[in-house]
Amino acid sequence: MILADLALLGYRLLPWDQVLALPGNGATGLDPAVTLLGYIGVSWWVGSARNESARRCLFSAAWLGVFAGVLLAGAVLVSGRPGAAESGQGHGLQYGLMAATVLLWGIAGARGVRAGYGAGFAMLCALWSAMVSCLMGFAALIGGSFYSYAPGQTADPWKQYEGLAIGSEATQALVKTLLTGTGYLLLGPLVALVAGLVFAGFTKPAKG
Repeated sequence: MILADLALLGYRLLPWDQVLALPGNGATGLDPAVTLLGYIGVSWWVGSARNESARRCLFSAAWLGVFAGVLLAGAVLVSGRPGAAESGQGHGLQYGLMAATVLLWGIAGARGVRAGYGAGFAMLCALWSAMVSCLMGFAALIGGSFYSYAPGQTADPWKQYEGLAIGSEATQALVKTLLTGTGYLLLGPLVALVAGLVFAGFTKPAKG
């Protein structure tokens, strides 16, 4: 899934020789790629667990992450609808889907405690679940950006900021998409760590 997200991101950033013209000397385009590479490292570390019970918990957390990812992708699609920014109902649906997503991350952490592990492992389960979800949300965001935004009005859609103006509509949409995607990838796991810790505090290990 990480490789698929990297492929989508790479295609969205074409032509690559213009990436450094994005705001922040190209950091806007490079940050999500670097974050995805970090996901590969964390995934390798999580996958190195050898205890069979721990592996089952992490597998269960990943599946909860898939369900949560569907909800997060739904929130992404709702926020990308035309006129969604002006629709209070759209905001309510988006926030509801995100809240349900965080709830599933917390449940993933609680299941770790039910299996007899401590709060630290519960946070790891929630983190793992969130990583799966955020990868799905990121894919929905980048994939949807190919169709959701109007083409630019200039032959150079990669020009840098001029005051508050980023450039063409296409450039503004691209920058917004990249910043939002990076936010999902970075903030989602942090929120999941908190959710896992909170749910672990209210969960007791299963007897027997």
